[in-house]
Amino acid sequence: MSPGAHLSDTEKTFSEADIIVSKTDLKGRITYCNEIFCEIAGYSYKELIGQPHSIIRHPDMPRCVFELLWKRIADGHEVFAYVKNLCRGGEFYWVFAHVTPTFDNAGKIIGYHSTRRVPERKILNDAIIPFYQQLIEMEQAPKSRKDGQHNSSEFLANYLSDNRVTYDEFILTL
Repeated sequence: MSPGAHLSDTEKTFSEADIIVSKTDLKGRITYCNEIFCEIAGYSYKELIGQPHSIIRHPDMPRCVFELLWKRIADGHEVFAYVKNLCRGGEFYWVFAHVTPTFDNAGKIIGYHSTRRVPERKILNDAIIPFYQQLIEMEQAPKSRKDGQHNSSEFLANYLSDNRVTYDEFILTL
């Protein structure tokens, strides 16, 4: 978000035909992004290249979801996730993301690739937004940010275990 901008309740949308694409290095710095990414996020290509992908991280996103995402892709797995992103001007946009590691010829992870589509509004409203709000409340309850993230991560792990699903099964069956 640009300096001086404030969080807004304004949601930006993009066409179902559009696919937002970005690539990062191992540290999460953007090495490529397509035009629709720049357009919806409100940044130029030059402004985004080299920046941490977290430049678009919305504070309404539970940290435990990103913790799980980064662990899975660092272990060589793909991840599907619903993500609320932050625009430069404080607006937000939701995506259904597919994040994968990028491998070199020797099978070593050299970066990450993400494609994002328009999510189904019913899934967001009925499942994701209330669930994420619950996780955020757990993260914000303790005085310690670390304790809050631990609590939400533990809750997410228990939720998946209690429902006998993996994170991917949970997301893909909503």
